[in-house]
Amino acid sequence: MHGPALSGWLLMGLCAATGAYCLLRTRHGTERERASARAEALMGFGMAAMAVPAALFTLPEWTWVAYAVVFGAAALHAVVRARRGGRHLHHVVGSLAMVYMAVAMAPSAAHASGGGHLGHGAQPAGGVPALTGVLLVYYALYVLSSAGRLVPTPSPVGVPTAGGTAGPVWDARPELTLACRLTMGIAMFAMLLTL
Repeated sequence: MHGPALSGWLLMGLCAATGAYCLLRTRHGTERERASARAEALMGFGMAAMAVPAALFTLPEWTWVAYAVVFGAAALHAVVRARRGGRHLHHVVGSLAMVYMAVAMAPSAAHASGGGHLGHGAQPAGGVPALTGVLLVYYALYVLSSAGRLVPTPSPVGVPTAGGTAGPVWDARPELTLACRLTMGIAMFAMLLTL
């Protein structure tokens, strides 16, 4: 089936490129901006690895436990940083969503590889529909609000623009940062939709 494999490849490439850009952002800005960029790079690379098409490579069962541990630790770190405000509350939601997807995908990976089966009373792969729905609504609203912030606003009449001045460093441009966040939100929505 070429459709799902192609979308997996596209999602993997998009998330990896976003993670790479976020990694570049860790070189500039305040400590708070660099910490946010590190968290977003981890999320981008984690989502890229999770999106690898199963036809190419089936992840070992222990991978899902590693995902849950890494992103659980990232969620705890974001909770501590969220006390200071900023984007860290969104990082908490994103990290917990990654833990949720890893837990939800683990039974399907074991079942698909023949390494296990669902016992009596075990939860089938796909997670809890109500929680998946809440996360889908959250990411849909996040994507819509992020996309709205990308729409350029015209400058007021009579206000000069900075046409001849040198712009910011290419890896510290706010519109690219917002576009990367939008991309990761869309990718998270797509991954949750396939649970």
